[in-house]
Amino acid sequence: MSSLLTVKFDFEAKARADGFSVIAGVDEVGRGCLAGSVVAAAVVFESAESVPEGVDDSKKLSKARREELAERIKETALTFAFAESDNDVVDEINVLEATKRAMLSAVGKLDPAADFLLIDAVRLNASPLAQRSIIKGDSASASIAAASIIAKVHRDALMKEFDSLYPQYGFSRHVGYGTPEHLEAIRVYGPCPIHRKTFRGVNQLPLGF
Repeated sequence: MSSLLTVKFDFEAKARADGFSVIAGVDEVGRGCLAGSVVAAAVVFESAESVPEGVDDSKKLSKARREELAERIKETALTFAFAESDNDVVDEINVLEATKRAMLSAVGKLDPAADFLLIDAVRLNASPLAQRSIIKGDSASASIAAASIIAKVHRDALMKEFDSLYPQYGFSRHVGYGTPEHLEAIRVYGPCPIHRKTFRGVNQLPLGF
């Protein structure tokens, strides 16, 4: 299956050649949102052959395709895990640190435990594990791309649940991003309990964070 991969397995193969055996791709979804959690995921594949065909950066895939691939990834991965930093954590320690906290937690849940990390654009200095930070990693590493897919599907499901609690904001449509619809709802109704109060657009300052 490796010749059919949309995103290559080269970084994973290099880590394996260097003596590592449980190589986790790590990514997050939701850093730029005005509401909800940052969700991180970690995914380990035993080989390129276990990566489902079509795995790619989640932003390049349709909602239906992401959901289909998320199920396949969970079936074929050696192990995977999720973790969240909610909006209160984002407000307390800032979104980058909240992202790192969620990533560390996701990695810590893997069984078997990872011995090498491939991370999209972030370095986890708090982790003792060997690691490589890759800019646009979700387009360069199949494991990171898989993590981006399952994190996105998981977070979208969470936001759909919040939509039933706070229907006036349209969370099931924009999943917390700063769309005109969302900004207008904040202007009319004010922020709700899952909004990130420190973010411009929520605290009524112009967007630009």
